[in-house]
Amino acid sequence: MEWIEKLDGSVIVSDLSGKVIYANDTAVRTFVKPGEQPLPGRDLMECHNDHSQKIISTIMEQKVKNVYTIEKKGKKKLIYQTPWVVEGELKGLVELSLEIPFDMPHFVREYVKISL
Repeated sequence: MEWIEKLDGSVIVSDLSGKVIYANDTAVRTFVKPGEQPLPGRDLMECHNDHSQKIISTIMEQKVKNVYTIEKKGKKKLIYQTPWVVEGELKGLVELSLEIPFDMPHFVREYVKISL
């Protein structure tokens, strides 16, 4: 899936033990400093502080999402962390980090069912 490698946003996937099993090009450029171990193979918890580690544990234990925005280095980002579940079985965690505009439109879409 070449498109995900070149996505203008980072994608990181970890397994049940918290080991990173996939990181796209953007994630590597964003999170790996020169001389550091590549993301795949690293422990996801080592990349996060204590507070974030507790949130990640909750995501995995309760199979819930964690979605929020941050501002860092003059950029606003949407962080979307979700359990990776296949046929009801927890496989790990997926984290997306996407740059978004500071002033972003928001639309409420309501659908009306028309009876004929």
